[in-house]
Amino acid sequence: MDTSRKDLYKALLDKGYDVTRTPNKEIPEDASDEIQLLWATSHQRIIFTFNIKDYINLSKKHPFHAGILLANQSTTNISQLIQVLCKILDDTIDDPWIGQIRWIRDWQK
Repeated sequence: MDTSRKDLYKALLDKGYDVTRTPNKEIPEDASDEIQLLWATSHQRIIFTFNIKDYINLSKKHPFHAGILLANQSTTNISQLIQVLCKILDDTIDDPWIGQIRWIRDWQK
């Protein structure tokens, strides 16, 4: 999974998950959404984002992406986010995400 939030990245790493974040050694902070999606895809990483509209549009341009996980930023605090992302990562570890857009709300109860 690739995320840009530093606090989320650190929390998931501390829990033992294989995550990356933007920026990193290969992709600058000011990289476009398209560059970020292409990088995540080339590294077989699901991209997690709050940028719903742009990534839905990008998924149409790049339908074979490695997976996009969307969330509405205004309805999720960091502790809820960590909890639900851990559940998603655990529940879908063997699931194919190629070309799929999934919503974090599908795992929230």
